[in-house]
Amino acid sequence: MDDDGTRGVRGSSADRVPGPALPPPPTTPPRVPAPAAGPRPAATPVEQRPARPGSASPAEQPVPGAPVDAWLRTPRPPQEPGVWRYGYTPPPPEEPEGVSNRSLLVGALISLLSALLLWSLWRNGYLPYRLVPLKLFTPGEWWNPGTSGGPRTIEGSDALTVYEAILFGLLAYGCGRIGNFSELFRRHVADRGQPFLALAAAAAAGLTQLLVWKEALPVVRPVLVLVASVAGGEIYQSQTVVNVIYAGIAAAVLYPFARLGRWRELIAARRGTAAPAPDGTAAAPAAATSADRWPELRTAGWTDAADTLTAEVRTGRMNDVDVARLRHAWALATRRPDRLAPLAEAVLRTGGAAALHPSGHRDLPRRGARHDVLTGQVRIGRCADDPHNPYVRRGTGLALEPALLGTSLLAVGPPGAGKTARLIRPVVEALALRALAGQAAVLAVGGAGAPLGPDDAFDVVVRLGHPGSAHDIDLYGGTTDPDEAAAVLAEGLVGDVGSLDSRRAATVLAQLLGPYRAAHGHFPSVPELRELLDGTPAALAGLRTSLEAAGHHAMLRELDARSRQAGGPGDPAPALADRVALLDRPAFTGFFATGPDARPFSLRALGQHPLRVRVDLPERGHAEASRLLTRLLLAQFTAITAARTDTTLFACLVLDDATHAVTAETVRGIRRLRSVNAGAVLALRTVDDVPETLHTPLLGAVGCTAAFSGITTWDGKRFAEAWGKEWVETREVAQHTVFADQPFTRALHALRKLVTGKAVTTDAVTVRQVERERWSASELAYAVPAGHAVIRLATVEGEHAPPLLVHLEG
Repeated sequence: MDDDGTRGVRGSSADRVPGPALPPPPTTPPRVPAPAAGPRPAATPVEQRPARPGSASPAEQPVPGAPVDAWLRTPRPPQEPGVWRYGYTPPPPEEPEGVSNRSLLVGALISLLSALLLWSLWRNGYLPYRLVPLKLFTPGEWWNPGTSGGPRTIEGSDALTVYEAILFGLLAYGCGRIGNFSELFRRHVADRGQPFLALAAAAAAGLTQLLVWKEALPVVRPVLVLVASVAGGEIYQSQTVVNVIYAGIAAAVLYPFARLGRWRELIAARRGTAAPAPDGTAAAPAAATSADRWPELRTAGWTDAADTLTAEVRTGRMNDVDVARLRHAWALATRRPDRLAPLAEAVLRTGGAAALHPSGHRDLPRRGARHDVLTGQVRIGRCADDPHNPYVRRGTGLALEPALLGTSLLAVGPPGAGKTARLIRPVVEALALRALAGQAAVLAVGGAGAPLGPDDAFDVVVRLGHPGSAHDIDLYGGTTDPDEAAAVLAEGLVGDVGSLDSRRAATVLAQLLGPYRAAHGHFPSVPELRELLDGTPAALAGLRTSLEAAGHHAMLRELDARSRQAGGPGDPAPALADRVALLDRPAFTGFFATGPDARPFSLRALGQHPLRVRVDLPERGHAEASRLLTRLLLAQFTAITAARTDTTLFACLVLDDATHAVTAETVRGIRRLRSVNAGAVLALRTVDDVPETLHTPLLGAVGCTAAFSGITTWDGKRFAEAWGKEWVETREVAQHTVFADQPFTRALHALRKLVTGKAVTTDAVTVRQVERERWSASELAYAVPAGHAVIRLATVEGEHAPPLLVHLEG
């Protein structure tokens, strides 16, 4: 791999020789532990939804120690933006607002008492014409005369017995439906689970059996009558037949309770065996696909390579990063057929260690978040069970991926809200894993000591101002064009000064950088640039002499123009010199070298190689210089990524603190990132860290926004305006006192007021559709609990999700 300026010394001093930016590949690949050695990063703990009434808790992650082949075969169905797709199971349909427990119990009790009263009136003959339907379908000689006449013959008595049993069944069914006993059973018995469900069903079965054999319930005699009418009365002469009939009755009474109590499932669970599916079909395995058999290689005819990788996966010699890396390498090779054969040979020779990252690493030293490297998702939390969140998103995992980060992300929250630990570091970790898989490049910028990851998780670590730093940063972004270098450098130096025009500042820098490069072959160092901007006579005279000796007449005209404009009204050179002076400090001696022997790290390498870069800024002693460098890195990143031609590699810049780093030009650059497969993650303590004129453009430029707990109402107002409004249904209830006219009604109202202490009222309900803010400024400031954030996501394809209240996980 061409280093493209990623290797070289930080300065020109001979006693400081840093190591290479990209460590050479090891002679042997790192050992990947077998499954028995412990859980691998791909097999993170099981994640489940919060339990809802009537819904199961689907697994969102494999059990600890699960092999890679099971991880690879786990389904990842396409979902809305931000849904954690690994093993996703949709929630059950939303249940309508149910009746209160008190109303349910009172309704069931009234229904039961009404049924008992009706049955008592029936049995005691208080209901007129109760036998008329039966007499219409039976011979008249069976009955005594009159509508109330009872049975005259044995056949009439048997028919009445069966008739009463049928009516009792209809009465019981109607009582159950009217009293909503099924909902009562589900809430107070079934939802408690086993073994309470089985014990309650057993108790109900025992009570029912007692009532049946005591003939309190008309079951035994109707069955005996029906059997005798079909098989004849002689059948009861055999005691064995009678016992069989009695056993059948007992089993028939017991069977519904066994189904309700799920006795079969409980017994199977106690024995350690799985019960069959309720519909009688065998449950399909969670992963019935053949993804672990590498079907894309087999389809292309490389069966041997596919068999090799299948064996590597199933024996535990590959991890999730290896799978993602080889899949990506194969996808790239299919675009260049001449690369297929070398890749297949490398797979046959080294197995899962083929197509390694230039660093030779196959995984990060440690992971602090849950990742699905196959989809590039990192899980940052769980959507809270809150009315603001749609029902289908409550309890689901929330994840970020390149498709979302490609629209850029802005996170705002006070110190201690968890921006770095719960959002920035997981994102950096996920991008580093994708870099190891050859699919991304990441530049993480933060203060010295910021928890962005250990040093061995990065290929390049730049510690500006630290004498032991092995790498440096190129102030000019690795370009050789003076105008391009001047434009980016001007944005970094004075882009936050509203009174200065960055275009004029870029012109001043170009009038100096161009002549200096023409005379010396490289751009000036920080002390030299400061002298030129200050207009030091010796520096300008020396530069003029060099240009005259080399015959650069065009550059002499540039230098003359600078000399004429120097000291004029509105000249940005003094302001530029003051900002450059922030970098011309003893702490930065040896940094920002530009000579022929100095090849500092250039951000242009990010657009060409899957690098993992971390820049530590000296925020404590040099706060202004750190902000200047952050602004410069942001400007360089937006300019370099927008100019690259090959956009297959996702490039992302992560700023742990973007205070005073955002300018009007960088906002326009952030807006262009989504079209070149790049993105930026910016963290702010408050939106006021950005100039007020850029509040609206910045919130409009990024597709993903996150408001952490503890923000002010002023910040909340800006987010509320950016997230817009939605139509909601409101219910207004007005209570009106009822005045009775009749004496009896007034007495009832007086009694009710005496019992309840309240006057009798009626409710007038008004339902309207109104447009309201998704989250108001007050809700964002005061209703977001600690450890939570309201996050809105959007993809580069234009899909978006509403602002979701998310419980972040460390």
